[in-house]
Amino acid sequence: MRVLVVGSGGREHALCWAIAASPALTRLWCAPGNPGTATCAENVAIGVLDIHDLVAFAVANRVDLVVPGGEPPLVAGITDAMAAAGIKCCGPSAAAAQLEGSKTFTKELCDAAAIPTAAWERFEDAAAAHDFVRRRGAPIVIKADGLAAGKGVVVAETVAEAEAAITAFMEEGTLGDSGRACVIEECLVGEEVSLFALCDGTHAIALGAAQDHKRVGDGDVGPNTGGMGAYSPPPALTKALEDAAMARIVRPALAEMARRGTPFRGILFAGLMLTAEGPVLIEFNVRFGDPECQVLMLRLRSDLLLALVAAVEGELSHFALRWSREPAIGVVMAARGYPGTPVKHTPIRGVEAASAVPGAMVFHAGTEVLDGRLVSSGGRVLTVCATGADIGAARASAYAAVGKLDWPEGFCRSDIGWRAL
Repeated sequence: MRVLVVGSGGREHALCWAIAASPALTRLWCAPGNPGTATCAENVAIGVLDIHDLVAFAVANRVDLVVPGGEPPLVAGITDAMAAAGIKCCGPSAAAAQLEGSKTFTKELCDAAAIPTAAWERFEDAAAAHDFVRRRGAPIVIKADGLAAGKGVVVAETVAEAEAAITAFMEEGTLGDSGRACVIEECLVGEEVSLFALCDGTHAIALGAAQDHKRVGDGDVGPNTGGMGAYSPPPALTKALEDAAMARIVRPALAEMARRGTPFRGILFAGLMLTAEGPVLIEFNVRFGDPECQVLMLRLRSDLLLALVAAVEGELSHFALRWSREPAIGVVMAARGYPGTPVKHTPIRGVEAASAVPGAMVFHAGTEVLDGRLVSSGGRVLTVCATGADIGAARASAYAAVGKLDWPEGFCRSDIGWRAL
């Protein structure tokens, strides 16, 4: 099969790495890719939102399957455009991608399908939103309604923090149109985990789970980021809780989407809070998480390409996935200044030495090659991963690999995996 992966982050490097292992693969491209994807695929200089050019490339190169990594091209309609050109794409239609594109859409779907989720209200008027949080108090959660690259959620511990988020999103426009409307919801209490499901429009199978670290600093302090590390499997999500989440959250959502005439195909990412009453939905995403994807791919023992094809072709009813018993952990190396304005184009050395640590794998995200040197080009730059006999051994190997890197302008959290340990 001829496959095109769309994206340029650590998630896409991990997807290319896993797909490249499939005996069914004949050729693999990644658009636009990064120096990591270039080691297992052919990079193509087309942006993720240049959908017309992506379709033209797929047609000209007789691509059999397109795999979008992130949500922007899915919300923009890449699956619909590929379908119109006769190209299979493992991802939801633009209509189904509203599960991530609009917090309001998801909340209304939860209400319709009786999916357990936090109590919520939608606001388009900032004054009304301010008045609401003053009356309700804190802790409380402020969410931008639209896509915000992981920066549109504030878990406010105080009313002042909540009001600052409303001011930033709705009045100052820090997130553009994505934050002009907000969903404000109750703050759930419990362990937060990420459950992934592979869906074919009718059937869903569990595609692994992970627990990530959103805050920038050790001990879960500081602003939210796109994710500073992850590990899989999360001990908090027992088999019984996973089954409950699939039965009460994932499959009802799939059934409701089908009832609406917008069947969901692709990766459904359910962000869950494990409360005293059981799993409760925080939010849906319509793709793999990053850095969760990296640790999941290290544990997957089935052929990822065949699984994605089965989802597209509606053949998941009898499909089963195999997983390594060994846990995996990933530590994100970020550029100084992240999650604000990161310092760019600083040289990175030692990636080969880090990759040589037993059990380790380094996935590229915000990197590029300038004048023959590997340099940083974004906020989250590398995900240094490792597997081990247990989470402690995996963590030790991951941090041993981090220690091999020579990048003074980079930083990471030193406590990834602390919940599991």
